[in-house]
Amino acid sequence: MNQKLQEIQAQYEALVTKKNTPITEYNGIYQRYQNPVLTAQHVPLNWKFDLNLERNPLLIQRIGVNAVFNAGAMKFNGKYILCARIEGWDRKSYFAIAESATGIDNFRFWDEPIRIPQLETPDTNVYDMRLTQHDDGYIYGIFCTERKDPKAPKGDTSSAIANAGIVRTKDLKQWERLPDLISNTGQQRNVVMHPHFVNGKYMVYTRPQDGFIDVGSGGGIGLGYITDMTNPVVENEHIIHNKQYHTIYELKNGLGPAPIKTEKGWLHLAHGVRNTAAGLRYVLYMFMTKLDAPDQIIAVPGGYFIAPEDEERIGDVSNVVFANGWIADDNGSVFIYYASSDTRMHVATSSIERLVDYCLNTPADKYYSHESVNTIIELIDANKGIRV
Repeated sequence: MNQKLQEIQAQYEALVTKKNTPITEYNGIYQRYQNPVLTAQHVPLNWKFDLNLERNPLLIQRIGVNAVFNAGAMKFNGKYILCARIEGWDRKSYFAIAESATGIDNFRFWDEPIRIPQLETPDTNVYDMRLTQHDDGYIYGIFCTERKDPKAPKGDTSSAIANAGIVRTKDLKQWERLPDLISNTGQQRNVVMHPHFVNGKYMVYTRPQDGFIDVGSGGGIGLGYITDMTNPVVENEHIIHNKQYHTIYELKNGLGPAPIKTEKGWLHLAHGVRNTAAGLRYVLYMFMTKLDAPDQIIAVPGGYFIAPEDEERIGDVSNVVFANGWIADDNGSVFIYYASSDTRMHVATSSIERLVDYCLNTPADKYYSHESVNTIIELIDANKGIRV
């Protein structure tokens, strides 16, 4: 066997079997881990190299991988499953399943990427799939499908239209394509399915916006209902959590994965975006909704939940964290999978108890600097007489 091939195979095995260790930083809310759980280097060698040395005697990589990020997540057959977005050197993204027995390391991709059936107008690009196990027995994958804007002026090769593509499966291998989401509120790039029927209908969280990049008059996290997933027309769509001036979700916001059900309400993980001199900054934040009325918000902790730190700040699109997957175990543990800078996947662990406490007892953003100071002083006063 070619010596170089042996070397890269050994490097690959060392990477995917590397043990992940907790970071010492403590905030009581979650535990970050030292190593990314998926990177471009985790993609199998036979997806990138022609390993036949007669055809490829120089062992040149034939198909490039730029990044692995924005993964949906679920527990399936006792394993932690990530449905990762893989972006090639050609800028096209596709989906692939990786699994782990621990949820924090040793993720390996299945044999092949997912084949997404095509509609009459093919997807130019697909990305950011959310996985939801629904009451109806199907696992739904809702993802962003991108196509060139047919109304773009001649010579404009960048204007695009985004919508929510929908597939469903029972084994994560054979996927049925359903029609794209039908909504009357503009482009949809972050659509998430609620895991249960609500009044006999499917419920989806949306993020309507006027254009592919610019929110325009749209934005905010919306909610609507669908009677039949084979004809996915969104009914009664309305905003449940809007943008807000001078906050972490000033420019736009959108739901991440499907919410987690708890005794005290639904836990939601979302992303918030604001503009800076260095470009858009994406962070994660949380909120809770009422258990029997998922469209009614009962708590929004002030500020961000997870923001990019250290090397997470650097990547293909810097200063970004994004999440569209988390897993709640039966024992109350929660695995939060987030991407940094559109480049790699990370994990943080917590528990339902901690996340509920965080949501219900963290002070809300009161939108003014002097109010932030008042909130801090209230905590200082409450801590008087307590020795550390």
